[in-house]
Amino acid sequence: MELIMVFKALSNETRINILIWLKEPHLHFPEEELKDYDAHLGVCVSDITKKAGLSPSTTSDYLSLLQKCGLIEATRSGQWTYYKRKEGAIETLNQLIQKVF
Repeated sequence: MELIMVFKALSNETRINILIWLKEPHLHFPEEELKDYDAHLGVCVSDITKKAGLSPSTTSDYLSLLQKCGLIEATRSGQWTYYKRKEGAIETLNQLIQKVF
């Protein structure tokens, strides 16, 4: 895990919010938006885009950065892409932060 890249990803409020939303999707997305939700796949990028209130390209850039630093993973199903947190990576980050700080 490259900490500089992770901290860069976490230096943006919306990217942090995305991680929070993906932790417990049913608390952060209306039920009608999660009609296609599958815990194994995650939350559809279109639902994240709508919740973030950003353009699709900006949302994709944010998700790409979170994915590159290993905090989330993407799964493609048909024409849709779904995202979910990588809990193991987030726990590793938590342990590193506790160790360093």
